[in-house]
Amino acid sequence: MSAEPTSDQATAKIAQPSLDELRAEALAWGRKPRAYGSWYVTEHMVRAMRAYGWTIVVGALGQPIVYLLGLGLGLAALIEQDVVDGGVSVDYVVFVAPALLMTATIAVASEEFTYPVMAGFKWRRYFYGFNASALSSPQIANGVILGATARMVVVAGAYYLFLWVFQAIPDPQTGWISIFISILAGLSFGVPLMAYAGRLEEDRGQLPLVQRFIFMPMFLFSGTFYPLSNLGALQVVGWISPLWHATELGRLVTYGRSESLLMIVVHLAYLIALTVVGYVLARRVFTRRLAR
Repeated sequence: MSAEPTSDQATAKIAQPSLDELRAEALAWGRKPRAYGSWYVTEHMVRAMRAYGWTIVVGALGQPIVYLLGLGLGLAALIEQDVVDGGVSVDYVVFVAPALLMTATIAVASEEFTYPVMAGFKWRRYFYGFNASALSSPQIANGVILGATARMVVVAGAYYLFLWVFQAIPDPQTGWISIFISILAGLSFGVPLMAYAGRLEEDRGQLPLVQRFIFMPMFLFSGTFYPLSNLGALQVVGWISPLWHATELGRLVTYGRSESLLMIVVHLAYLIALTVVGYVLARRVFTRRLAR
């Protein structure tokens, strides 16, 4: 005769969840990642920065000191006259300071929107692991952007503090707005760059070329060290450069550079348009590539 099932076996048999219950439990576990997936990816990107945390700290604190000492005690000492910009006469360091702040966040963007993207798609391929979970492709793209923005906030805040200490912000009541302008500048350059980096199937040195032939010319020919009107035919580089548009806004809020309402709108619209178009392209790239 077969043995009768014990009470424990019968209870276990009765407690066995049904397929619908298992499905409901799986959906419940997936709701939170779906709702907060972008922030989970952001957390991962920020935690990953700990691998080069000292680079971030030294760059955020050391770069403004080196630049300001070099300009304030070096180059500015050779320039006897003030710089006349937009109808306002200011010291050379005051003139250059907003451009350096904008350049700092754009430099961060050129790093965080390129190599981590290549790592996620090709070198370490962790984006595919994210996508295999409840996270969606747009959430992964959002997380990359938010993670890079977090670093830009730290760098912009530290840089502005040093500019203020060096008395390079004559009007601090509105000068603090330049922090947000610099973050927008970083996004306007970095988000389209993220879309480009996401399309790269092979690493053939394309990203260093971006640094040499896009970032550096933009830094040199965007009215950073002298008014853009002094560049003659090379002014076109500044006109299409997000650095110049952001710098003009930065000079407006830090020392009251004269600027028409129309040009303020043009500067803001250009930076926002670059960010939005870059974001749309980046989402498409992430969705297409992670669907393979």
